[in-house]
Amino acid sequence: MRDIMNVFTSLVKSAYHDLYRFGLRMYKIAPTLPVVRSGYKFSHLGSEYGGWIFVDSENLYNAVVVSCGVGEDVSFDVEFASHYGAKVILVDPTPRAIRHFKNVEAHLGEPQKQPGSKGGKQSVDSYDLSKLSPGQIRLCEKALWNSVESVKFFAPRNPDHVSHSIGNYQNNYVEDTKHIMVTTTTIDKLLDEFVKGKPALIKLDIEGAEIEVLLDMLSKGIHPRQVLVEYDELSVPSKISKARVEAAHSKLLDAGYLLVHRHQNNFTYFHAN
Repeated sequence: MRDIMNVFTSLVKSAYHDLYRFGLRMYKIAPTLPVVRSGYKFSHLGSEYGGWIFVDSENLYNAVVVSCGVGEDVSFDVEFASHYGAKVILVDPTPRAIRHFKNVEAHLGEPQKQPGSKGGKQSVDSYDLSKLSPGQIRLCEKALWNSVESVKFFAPRNPDHVSHSIGNYQNNYVEDTKHIMVTTTTIDKLLDEFVKGKPALIKLDIEGAEIEVLLDMLSKGIHPRQVLVEYDELSVPSKISKARVEAAHSKLLDAGYLLVHRHQNNFTYFHAN
């Protein structure tokens, strides 16, 4: 019995030290991006998985917003469009995301029939679509990027997951894992086609491509009042991801944005002017 206890104690100590070293490594790699204290009123819309926190601003009513990254949870987009009477332009070329959107589109005008899921896959019956009209939510079946081309769209490690990525950060940025080919568009071309003006808000949940899209957007002088971005690469911390996120964050600050809220890897930026 004593030998068994000694082995158990040794395993616990080893696990503790491994966890400590891992935590120390993550602390050194993870960027420190301070949130600005503000008097803004925040709102949360969407499910536990797909929801977002943003500034409840008057300019969101009857606005046009761009929401990149559909997956199989459009709870945020449906609730946003319903609450603010907004038009939402969704962007996602993933086959499963396209099928999910078309299912939602086919049920516009219908009330919620069941509670939403805590996970990332929602049933269309979990959405309250009673306040939405045809054309209020539209889908661009392309990937948002910093150029127009045909690119590899890498599958996630877990085949049960839906989100693909251009940068393949989940697999250490290599080029030879499972993928599909998709067509890309840029933020300015997307706006010309769907918005005809500046969106009030843009949401970027695009699996690592958000860095290139943000830099491209800012370089073209496109400044939505709010930018909601998930820095997906922070979920796989590395020196590369740290440098990329810090560069995008710095450019946003230079453009006049304030980081006003952060929840895990979801960041809310607000342009005060």
